[in-house]
Amino acid sequence: MADRDLRGYGQHPPHPRWPGAARIAVQFVLNVEEGGESTVVNGDEFSEAYLHELPGRTARSGERDFSVEGMYEYGSRAGVWRVLDLFASRGVPLTAFAVGRALEHNPDIGKALRDAGHEVAGHGYRWIDYRNVPEDTERDHIRRTIEIIERVCGKRPVGWYTGRVSARTRQLLRDDGGFLYDSDAYNDDLPYWLPGPPAHLVVPYTLVNNDIRYLLPNGCSTADDFFQHLKDAFDCLWLEGETHPKMMSIGLHARIGGHPARAGAVTRFVDYVQSKQDVWLCRREEIARHWIAAHPCP
Repeated sequence: MADRDLRGYGQHPPHPRWPGAARIAVQFVLNVEEGGESTVVNGDEFSEAYLHELPGRTARSGERDFSVEGMYEYGSRAGVWRVLDLFASRGVPLTAFAVGRALEHNPDIGKALRDAGHEVAGHGYRWIDYRNVPEDTERDHIRRTIEIIERVCGKRPVGWYTGRVSARTRQLLRDDGGFLYDSDAYNDDLPYWLPGPPAHLVVPYTLVNNDIRYLLPNGCSTADDFFQHLKDAFDCLWLEGETHPKMMSIGLHARIGGHPARAGAVTRFVDYVQSKQDVWLCRREEIARHWIAAHPCP
């Protein structure tokens, strides 16, 4: 039998009993990847070919792609501060999925996240596909990322999201024993426990309510498109939350949604969410700790 669970909670999801009897838990993620992408500067054979403003541009072998590097640098130089200012102005917490190498290049981002009280979760040491990375290397990258986040941000990460995982990623996290949850899943609107020891919680993430849709052919062209996309998702879940509360994740990237033409979508959406009642705006760590307390591992 295939090692998959296609049933999940089915027609009878558990009531999450969110704090304050909230109908929906809304959780924003800021992916901090800039500086950890593929480039010969980082010792890679190829330049980055993923999630930038020139979709379809092929990777360059043995040489730098200065245009793509510049697109990534926009996120760490300008976009990230626009996004953090936005959340500070609204008093909204977020979780950062932080690449270790990115924080090494720009520790000021990690310190700003720490000072603002945001959660910093691990996102791999490099922003690469770990599918063919040797197991010992991936284990070392997890360890290095933990050490970097703890050094820069003052606290060990308790959450993890690799994104482009290997077949061993989740087991390596379980072997480490220091994580409350991982988010390398897109298969539910609620957290769930993995079978078997040790106990391990999954807090699913999303590639749907995510600003990568600006870069997809069937995605969003304008901030109005993205705002409406997020609003439609929120409205559906908020209505369902009268009887079956869920969680809504929103994924952001400073080099994508942090551009002036796009940042307004998130501002409008945050204002819309804050205008509604019975909403819990939180960090992923808070969701994990609440679930562990309210729905202990069976």
